[in-house]
Amino acid sequence: MFVRKKRHRSGNIGVIVVDKSNGKFREIKNFGVARTDTELEALCLEAKQWIRKYGGQQEMDFTEPDKKSSEEEETNRVLSNIDSLLVNGHRIILDQVYDSIGFNQIKDPILRSLVIARISQPMSKRATVDYLKSYFDEDVNLFEIYRYMDKLYDTQKDEVQRISVEHTRKILGGSVGLMFYDVTTLYFESGNKDVLREPGFSKDGKTAESQIVLGLLVSRDGYPLSYCLFNGSQYEGYTMIPVIDDFIQRFSLQNFVVVADAGLMSRRNINLLEDAGYKYIIGARIHTESAALKEWILKQDRVMGKYHEHKYGESGRLIIGYSEDRARKDAHNREKGVLRLRKAYASGKITKSSVNKRGYNKFLEISNDVDVVISEDKINEDAQWDGLKGYITNTSLAPSDVVQQYHGLWVVERAFRVTKGNLEARPIFHFTEKRIEAHICICFIAYKVYKELERIIKLAKMKISVDTALKIAKTIVTIRIKMPNNGKIKQQTLLLTPAQLSIKRLFDINDILNEGKNP
Repeated sequence: MFVRKKRHRSGNIGVIVVDKSNGKFREIKNFGVARTDTELEALCLEAKQWIRKYGGQQEMDFTEPDKKSSEEEETNRVLSNIDSLLVNGHRIILDQVYDSIGFNQIKDPILRSLVIARISQPMSKRATVDYLKSYFDEDVNLFEIYRYMDKLYDTQKDEVQRISVEHTRKILGGSVGLMFYDVTTLYFESGNKDVLREPGFSKDGKTAESQIVLGLLVSRDGYPLSYCLFNGSQYEGYTMIPVIDDFIQRFSLQNFVVVADAGLMSRRNINLLEDAGYKYIIGARIHTESAALKEWILKQDRVMGKYHEHKYGESGRLIIGYSEDRARKDAHNREKGVLRLRKAYASGKITKSSVNKRGYNKFLEISNDVDVVISEDKINEDAQWDGLKGYITNTSLAPSDVVQQYHGLWVVERAFRVTKGNLEARPIFHFTEKRIEAHICICFIAYKVYKELERIIKLAKMKISVDTALKIAKTIVTIRIKMPNNGKIKQQTLLLTPAQLSIKRLFDINDILNEGKNP
């Protein structure tokens, strides 16, 4: 027999007489729990006297009877003191990225929580409250979130864009250079209308819901610079100049080129760009040019890599290029569109009203003010333009460089795709202007953090996507153990599986960024 001292979660120590026989331990008598050293000494003395009187064996005072028992007891003691488990591997990574950009200059912790939740698990603000508590043990009140969103709109929106622009300038070597602009629409789960929310042409195909128009300005490589919201019925061509003017004035930009899609091309926009002294590259609507200019375009050689130039306006150039891949795509899309028309015509579903609709209904024509037919002449006329693409610019860049810069517009399209898809910016459930604006601002910051994590992964030469890295990180937990004597918390993030170990470098982002400065 011997005396065992057993420490409890509370920090108190139990004193027990234990017997070992046939390799097994059996508790014989419990003498109580000591809260002080004096009580412990008294209980141990009492236990020893009991052994001498009733044990019939040599007295032994082992606190640790053998290694196996000690290991098991210590393991149980540690497990009994676990305070919590946090599923927060992705939070640790995103916190570092958030800080490295400079958003920690905004001291409100609610903003950080909302941004990281938007990237990690986009959902309603009410559901976000539960998510923050369940995964990060973070108590945020729904009312506090709504109150903060009003504050974000009133005082911090401009600061957010300033931080984003300064960081983008830094990673691009001090100059923004190219600026890509495009618009999209974001719909609401409601048909209600007001000054900001109105029905309009929806890029999401939501014709019944009210919407807003979002104009987004990004740099090369797709880093977000600025955004602006417009009424849901606003014509997209009228959104570009206000956003660019405002951005340039606020950040004193020089030596830049604005790149925009053909959907934003109009004589009005070009005149405004030139009057302001801005350099631009804009997609041309070659189908709608003057008869003389269209005749010139169709006469040019169609050779891959060969470009043709024509004076455009006072100081611009129209550049025409040809692509065999584009020609095949144009022909394929037209054939599919005409096939749908022929099926509809055969079933008698085409009516006079169809002529005024969009898409390939442009091949329909009216005869005798009643009969609607598919025009083969219009189909053949459209086929003449297969593979042709026009670009209008007032830069001095070579035609091939103009085309290359224009094709960088995909970075805006991807920004919209990630924001709408991964970050689930829509549908929007808010209905006041302040909170709608704040919701978009949170999505803007989230996309900036997403893009910066993408850049950091590339710097680390890790061949995985942001989504894959975050998916793995969401399996990583942090264990928190409360030390019973001093009440302090000891925590450890556990990377155990091969997948988890593959993203270990992302838990020290500063190290990756410092390596990037000195390759």
